[in-house]
Amino acid sequence: MENKKIPTRQSYGEALVKLGEKNKDVVVLDADLSTATKTQMFAKQFPERFFDIGISEQDMMSTAAGFATCSKIPYVSTFAVFAAGRAYDQIRNSICYPNLNVKICATHAGITVGEDGATHQMLEDISMMRTLPNMTVISTSDDTQTKWAVEEISKIKGPVYLRLSRYGVPVIYDENQKFEIGKAVQIGEGTDATIFATGVAVVEALKAKEELSKRNIDVRVVDVHTIKPIDKEMIIKCAKETKRIITIEDHSIIGGLGGAICEVLCEQPHSIVYGDNYFERPIKVERMGIQDTFGKSGKADALMKYFKITSDDIIEKF
Repeated sequence: MENKKIPTRQSYGEALVKLGEKNKDVVVLDADLSTATKTQMFAKQFPERFFDIGISEQDMMSTAAGFATCSKIPYVSTFAVFAAGRAYDQIRNSICYPNLNVKICATHAGITVGEDGATHQMLEDISMMRTLPNMTVISTSDDTQTKWAVEEISKIKGPVYLRLSRYGVPVIYDENQKFEIGKAVQIGEGTDATIFATGVAVVEALKAKEELSKRNIDVRVVDVHTIKPIDKEMIIKCAKETKRIITIEDHSIIGGLGGAICEVLCEQPHSIVYGDNYFERPIKVERMGIQDTFGKSGKADALMKYFKITSDDIIEKF
């Protein structure tokens, strides 16, 4: 990992400009937060394709739906708490129900928003968005993956929720890394445990992996950048090949990544045919995340420690 820390919202803004240069159908909408969401980069480069709707998130989603009916590809941005929360009805009925090609790119997700406090720390957006029919849900972990996702979602038809962070994270992947929507990325071959992580928590999982290896505990990390459709094959493979599963996320453990993985595993028979082998035992899943509570005001690093979603907290599980 590179030491330089880049918030995925910054990567989003940079990627939007490059996408706008290549695709003239891309339009960007914001709700009076373009400095924070970094859509101001696109606005500066393509003012005729940028629309500041003001503090009117519900109108913004409906306007984006209108653009989509005219063959445009709207990228809609605001804080996650306003995107998934305040505008949920419009996303559900005006975007997902007619299956319109709207890309909702929500920044400032999770407790890592920091000092903005509980009212602005959206901890349930993955849960809300993945239950919506037709919605694809992506939560990126670093600069490279975010830039890939911004362009890749322009190529698929239908609604997308892209979850982005204010929190700076090291660059995990080089520019040659291959990603695919719906396919998780396995890092390492460890058999002692699998740590499934998403978003800013992937870095914490990798730190834990490195430290655990010094203690002769060999784990693998799986970066689940696509929450929906989730990579069932990868989940079952890791359940078969490792002794235990841990999930970690900057999100509520209810309905988030951990919940999605448990849904996959609980539907499997006790004996799973995997190649020439059988997986004949249940496997415990330990979910790390926000434990059915609201957030608090504080610095992001301190909040991650308080809510026990750091590499040290993973290590304590062993």
